[in-house]
Amino acid sequence: MNRVAFESQDISGALNDQASLMSGGKRLLMLLLNCLPFLHAISIALLIGLPWGRLPTRIFAGLLLLYVAPPLAARLLRAVAPVRDGRIPIGNPQFFTWWALFNLQAIFCRFPALEEMLRMVPGFYSVWLRLWGSRIGRFTYWAPGTRIMDRSFLRIGDDVMLGASVRINPHVIAKNDRDELELILATVIIGDRAVVGGYSLLTAGTELAADECTRAFLVSPPFERWKNGVRLSKTGSP
Repeated sequence: MNRVAFESQDISGALNDQASLMSGGKRLLMLLLNCLPFLHAISIALLIGLPWGRLPTRIFAGLLLLYVAPPLAARLLRAVAPVRDGRIPIGNPQFFTWWALFNLQAIFCRFPALEEMLRMVPGFYSVWLRLWGSRIGRFTYWAPGTRIMDRSFLRIGDDVMLGASVRINPHVIAKNDRDELELILATVIIGDRAVVGGYSLLTAGTELAADECTRAFLVSPPFERWKNGVRLSKTGSP
């Protein structure tokens, strides 16, 4: 694999050339899915702002729409249109499932403070991630600034600590041997009692062994496995 695009929070630009090769219907579908974050935000504003009930009731309904509706929609979408770990061609049906999932989460990527508020209550953030489909063990510590891009593709053991501003990015966009863009999507796995050093980046398919303690600023390319501070496998296919 070459030319992996690690900066995946806003990948629309990276997909422009590939999208130009899609049919008109597929390009329209991508554009419609891009509207999900905006529609989500507008719906919350209308639900709270319109005088359909008492203000506390409207605020409660808005919070449900903000925090509960997207993970439930994501679980339903994955049940109806499963997307599996691996290499997925741009324009493949599984790619569009992932693209919809990504846009359901986009509001939290754009406004990280929304997740920081959840982390203020011990254990609450882990419960919320489980609602997305993540498998999160007990006593996970989320330091300030933690960023997760694909909340349905995460598996964390017990007693794990994540340092400041750790980024977990279970997808990357890369060019294959035919110079075509493809989505690499794979669950990030962190073993029991692991400690992830601050400002690290864990990408698609990264696995940290139990009791692993990584250095700060670790960058783990796709499908890397780490144990006792040693990289056990080189970047490659799952």
